[in-house]
Amino acid sequence: MRRVVVTGLGAITPVGNDINETWKNMCDGVCGIGTITKFDTSELAVHVAGEVKDFDALKYIEKREARKIDMYCQYALAAAAQAVEDSKVLGTVDETRLGVYVGAGIGGLYTFVENTQNFYNGGPRKVSPHFIPKMIGNIAAGRIAIEYKAKGPSLAPVSACATGANAVGEAFRAIKDGYADVIITGGAEAVIHPLTISGFANCKALSTTEDPSRASIPFDVDRNGFVMGEGAGMLVLEEYEHAKARGAKIYAEFVGYGNTCDAYHVTAPDPEAEGLANAIKIAFAEGNVTENDNVYINAHGTSTHMNDITETMAIKKALGEQAYKASISSTKSMTGHMLGATGAVEAIVAVLAVKEGKIPPTIGTKNVDPECDLDYTISDKAVAKDITVSASTNLGFGGHDTCLVFKAYNE
Repeated sequence: MRRVVVTGLGAITPVGNDINETWKNMCDGVCGIGTITKFDTSELAVHVAGEVKDFDALKYIEKREARKIDMYCQYALAAAAQAVEDSKVLGTVDETRLGVYVGAGIGGLYTFVENTQNFYNGGPRKVSPHFIPKMIGNIAAGRIAIEYKAKGPSLAPVSACATGANAVGEAFRAIKDGYADVIITGGAEAVIHPLTISGFANCKALSTTEDPSRASIPFDVDRNGFVMGEGAGMLVLEEYEHAKARGAKIYAEFVGYGNTCDAYHVTAPDPEAEGLANAIKIAFAEGNVTENDNVYINAHGTSTHMNDITETMAIKKALGEQAYKASISSTKSMTGHMLGATGAVEAIVAVLAVKEGKIPPTIGTKNVDPECDLDYTISDKAVAKDITVSASTNLGFGGHDTCLVFKAYNE
């Protein structure tokens, strides 16, 4: 059976513009959520978000090209460049065995709004010829493939907030089943915009808390919605023998992937949590996780009322008594919810947690909801723990449920 390992990581997040900065700040409990600076929020009900800060696209993209690329795709290209450089894989893999699986939950929203306004204000001639290839949600995968001459399998999944996790999981499947040897995979998003803030706020999904330190407070009894974030996370996944043969640095082994659907409601999770529980069971079974493993779970942990309760229920249904021994945290307390990027970034967190033996904290949470009765690592700093298995869980509008499982690397 083909084994899959992680050999490269890259990230653009509200707490850092590379992996080292992102991981250090997460371990230090740095909050990347603040007052929105991208636009005037005076007429909006929501005033905070997890914005990427001081991002310089020109470190990764030529100025002439950058104008043709939406911000979500710029984040994706930057994170992919970091991950590919980290992996040192270029030149060691056949182009037809190198793939790209990268998704976005929404895609080029800024481009869409700008060209819509241009059309209605000035007519068809005011629509940019770059509008479509700049906006569409698959173009990050396409541009990354072009950049690295990746002619193997390519996919741009869209499953709302589970997009990044599904991209990573499907890439794992493709390598495990023999369709590729290396895949650049992850998710990206850049939709902190008055239109999306208004849409999510009007469906009562966003936190209206003014204090950034208490806006994203997963599992807290006072939580009142998620905080929108942005950025990108990318991983290089590689078939184990291929990685071993070239002497690659291996972060962790990717051992399990669960992908299910609630088939219950457009936006609300199934209150019985059966879909996510099944995704966790599938991934843990595929990964041969036992009751003797020390488990860490990076929870979806959105800080919405129903998500945190149903996710807690799902973990208990899937793991039984082992759920009470597992360490859990939600890094959305620091980044906010990065939508299509969040599953990929949180997969990276799970990889680094099992490699480094550190559990990043859930910051800001003070009064844990009695219905959320697991170990959520409520702290202002990372906690050291001997972890043998780490997992990441994600849910998306439409009922999408995912679970990714990693193990500490052993030859």
